[in-house]
Amino acid sequence: MSDQNPPQNPYGQQPGGYQDPEGGAQPYGGTPQYGQPPATGTNGEPPLWAPWYGISFGKAFTRFFKKYATFSGRASRSEYWWWYLWSAIIGVALSIVSSILVAATGTTTTTTTSTSVGFSSMTTDPVASVPGLIVFLVLVIPTLALIVRRLHDANVSGFFALLLLIPFLGALAVFIMMFLPSNPQGERFDRPTGAR
Repeated sequence: MSDQNPPQNPYGQQPGGYQDPEGGAQPYGGTPQYGQPPATGTNGEPPLWAPWYGISFGKAFTRFFKKYATFSGRASRSEYWWWYLWSAIIGVALSIVSSILVAATGTTTTTTTSTSVGFSSMTTDPVASVPGLIVFLVLVIPTLALIVRRLHDANVSGFFALLLLIPFLGALAVFIMMFLPSNPQGERFDRPTGAR
């Protein structure tokens, strides 16, 4: 016996978009209701303006650089924390490079620290501190942008990132805010691009 109706997606989604609560298909680029799956592109990934919940470790790295200086929109907790792990790995690599440079130039004192904004490598040898300075300059803007987007996802103003200017307590406060769960009202910070 043949069915005269074509098979439907088990989740009620229509091709080319997602199913909104009122029953109509929304085109890519629309903002879904909270709890609904976000719009995805042809590669199955959310568009760059949307947060990516459940992003993988590798994708978080590439997405971080694709959104280099984007302060609008939102970033999921996984986007932030996977980047935080990447920054720790970069910090360890930077420490190794700095140690090699210190050993090669004969300087004995070096300290490399990782922060939520980037890295700083301090040594008595200016040559050994150059890699740390370069990495810091490359990563400071996109890391601040990621922090602002993570605050937006928790429905907190991105201006709270200015607390990083307050030594220790400000950075601690921002670090704690990175644990906040996603809030549906954070959609107000989205700036959809390419919406039809």
